[in-house]
Amino acid sequence: MTAVAAVAAAAVGAVALPAAAADHHHPGRARAAVYISGVQYDSPGRDDRSNWSLNQEWVDITNSTRRAVNLDGWTLRDEDGHTFTFRHVRLDGRSTVRVHTGVGRDTRRDLFQDRRAYVWNNDHDTATLRNDRGRLVDDVSWGRHRGHRR
Repeated sequence: MTAVAAVAAAAVGAVALPAAAADHHHPGRARAAVYISGVQYDSPGRDDRSNWSLNQEWVDITNSTRRAVNLDGWTLRDEDGHTFTFRHVRLDGRSTVRVHTGVGRDTRRDLFQDRRAYVWNNDHDTATLRNDRGRLVDDVSWGRHRGHRR
């Protein structure tokens, strides 16, 4: 993916978030090399559980470094314990991958959890990214935790 496409993808992710949920920076906390760069937790339109609607719910994961990162075994989890485990995913340097909730065919830019129900709560939730050793890499909260990062 080109640098222009990565910047565009990050910009789209930031626009999709309410301002408070898009604010990743807390005083004294440096941004990780790999981080959650965007969340669309409330898919546009009616929540009718169609695959289209489910795939409009997503989380963007960005690698801000020049080097590729092996995400094999990393997890993305919500507060209720719904967990997506990255399998055989290499995130190129300065690129973003979008993790959709619904069913689809994985590509370099889009991964699918293959779920038939929504994961991210519209009123409040936390998206937590952990590496293959279970260490916290990044998290983003919205709603009652608005703008909070643990």
